[in-house]
Amino acid sequence: MSPSSRSPSSTPARARRVLVLQGGGALGAYQAGVFHALCRNHFEPDWIAGISIGAINAAIIAGNRPELRLERLREFWHLVSSPVPWQPQLPNDFLRSLYNESSAAAIATFGVPGFFTPRVPPTQFWPAQTPQALSYYDTAPLRATLERLVDFDRINSGDTRLSVGAVNISTGNFVYFDNRQQEIRPEHIMASGALPPGFPAVKIDGEYYWDGGIASNTPLDYVLDQERTTDLLIFQADLFSARGPLPSTMQEAAEREKDIRYSSRTRLNTDQNRKIHEARKALRDLISKLPDELKDDPSVKYLNRAAQENTVTVVHLIYRQKNYHGLSKDYDFSRLNMLEHWAAGEHDVDLSMRHKDWLERPQNGETMVTYDLTAEEERVAAQRPRDRSNDTDRRT
Repeated sequence: MSPSSRSPSSTPARARRVLVLQGGGALGAYQAGVFHALCRNHFEPDWIAGISIGAINAAIIAGNRPELRLERLREFWHLVSSPVPWQPQLPNDFLRSLYNESSAAAIATFGVPGFFTPRVPPTQFWPAQTPQALSYYDTAPLRATLERLVDFDRINSGDTRLSVGAVNISTGNFVYFDNRQQEIRPEHIMASGALPPGFPAVKIDGEYYWDGGIASNTPLDYVLDQERTTDLLIFQADLFSARGPLPSTMQEAAEREKDIRYSSRTRLNTDQNRKIHEARKALRDLISKLPDELKDDPSVKYLNRAAQENTVTVVHLIYRQKNYHGLSKDYDFSRLNMLEHWAAGEHDVDLSMRHKDWLERPQNGETMVTYDLTAEEERVAAQRPRDRSNDTDRRT
């Protein structure tokens, strides 16, 4: 059935809701804020896919009853931001940048409660080829935190679908652990966040895994590949922006390189998937024009199955860094930054929800549509700071 022949009830508001969470360490508090605001707007996800810190957030959400999810997320983020709990008043970007760098240095030196601790003795004193010799930190505290905050029986009940990405070290292949396909345990979540050389590889069923962000830092492709028949409304919370200014210092160059590497070129991925959707639509239109005697041909039947698809709406939420953020932004777990990131996630969802029309209207024959509504809000606000009455959304 072509998109144009779908019933009027086939709208983004009625589609299956998916939350896609990128990796990004300390920036992951932004995703917690996104989820907070989605709940406030009654858009709790049916399916959560995450990588690295996104996998941890996803496990906490999927592994708790709906009424406990925000409480558990707050508990986790207050725990990991407890080494630098103070919230100073800093009058300018220069002082804030100094504060961020000093708090990140403290984290790198002493670790994060409930997450990771430095090796004692240091890595170089351990026998070769042992996990201790191949990583600077011990992530045993993360296992204990996951076991305390996450109900893995609930995850494995399948009430909420959970998918987390990791990389098989031996094969170099991207692997997804999915509660629709296997039992999920703490080690699957830890594997998704085992970023070398900081964190050790995680052994699962005889194979060793590293952080999925090494191969791709967004689970969007997995979601689109797995579900081709049910309409999807995807909220994608990214922690690194692919777009940014030309660097002017070596430190800015290193930061910009990290942004580009971990943004995983999300816009390119969505553009490619949109082209695939358009190609399927063209194939369906072509098959519909074939004479009846050809429609029973095995090759035509195969192509007809391959051309079946859903409609996909992607609401892209991107954490846009401030001037005082630097190279250490993904491991600066200070309380000040955690609260700021969380609030930014809430803010971006609330801005996006101002445009209720995109949730209600049919997609007019288009099978995949992507929005970056917060970027449009910022553009409009910059152009007309005193007149917001004519704000409009924009497809990207």
